[in-house]
Amino acid sequence: MSSRLRPLTDDLPKCLLSVAGTPILRRCVNALRGAGIEELVVVTGYLEEKIQAALAEWFPGPVTYRRNASYAATQNGASLLCARDVVEGEPFVMLDGDIVFDPEVLETVVRSPYPDCLALRPADDLGDEEVKVVLDANDRTLVRRIHVSLPPADAAGESIGIEKFSAATSKILFATIEQRIAAHGAKTEYYEKAFDQLCQEQRIALHAIDVGGYYCAEIDTPSDLAAVERVLEARGR
Repeated sequence: MSSRLRPLTDDLPKCLLSVAGTPILRRCVNALRGAGIEELVVVTGYLEEKIQAALAEWFPGPVTYRRNASYAATQNGASLLCARDVVEGEPFVMLDGDIVFDPEVLETVVRSPYPDCLALRPADDLGDEEVKVVLDANDRTLVRRIHVSLPPADAAGESIGIEKFSAATSKILFATIEQRIAAHGAKTEYYEKAFDQLCQEQRIALHAIDVGGYYCAEIDTPSDLAAVERVLEARGR
């Protein structure tokens, strides 16, 4: 619902806000199509009818919708779980609906030789909100921890909200999210907590793909929106 962006989001979901003249979701869809992804699964909640109307106009390919009816009281783990019946047991690419990024970011992840990977923005200026990634001491692509509360000094950078999963990992991932929600409730279960658990248990080999050479930003506040718009307008993108 993006309460920090009100009143902009009073009548419009955050993913439909325009940045430098183009809605965030339309930028995402264009990048997905450019990377060769032709089928979309979209988990909705707040003002879903506006998202469906926009995608019907922008995207000619098949779109499957799943709705998190409890979107106001749950976190993104519950939203991802809503897509289970569609993507479990299939390879898939996942991205958050509030990020603005160069298309090359997504292309780099999709084309990576690793079947399970995430886009990493290397950084040494991480704060309280970034999802921090700690890499293996010997294999500097292998993720050992991923969590918002990790010490910034230990992190190689932040996860920007774009991941690719293999068919085998998708089964493990959905089962883990389901187990965590059953144990802890859906109010605090972010999907990154399931990633973190699976990496710690070494049940999956999740690799970090360095996309630091490209632009990517998450939009949570009016200042974020203004900053991203300035960058994109300056770059003509």
